[in-house]
Amino acid sequence: MRAPISFFLSLASLFFVSLAGAATPLEFRSVGPNPIIMYDAPGVKGMKLYVAPSGMPIEIILISGAWCRVRDMNGDLSWVEAKDLVTRRNVVVKISNARVRATADESAALAFSADKHVLLEMVEAPVGAWVKVKHRDGATGFVRITDVWGA
Repeated sequence: MRAPISFFLSLASLFFVSLAGAATPLEFRSVGPNPIIMYDAPGVKGMKLYVAPSGMPIEIILISGAWCRVRDMNGDLSWVEAKDLVTRRNVVVKISNARVRATADESAALAFSADKHVLLEMVEAPVGAWVKVKHRDGATGFVRITDVWGA
């Protein structure tokens, strides 16, 4: 049995409506000043998955009204309230010893190093293979984008 053309038109319109709320590719935000609950569905009646700490970077996958579908550093998907996110960008070190340089050059002096899972504030947008970051103690420098998540 063949589906009527109206079925396909409805399906196509649903697809385009869902795209209207989609975030831009690789749009990152951070959890605001307070930890937030990550849900399995868009609403406080959804199952609580875990609590995300303040400053945690997350990738926005979809914006649906007051809720955002997000991906964390581990690739896990969940829903959060959009009001709990800030545009200030942070990154998380994903290797055991990230070397942060004084300039965006592998031969530049070492500004500091950061261990795996250390949260760094993104000071400037990435340029090439490097991103300028700031440690909570005030030290700044450039780290390779491949050494952090959230850039």
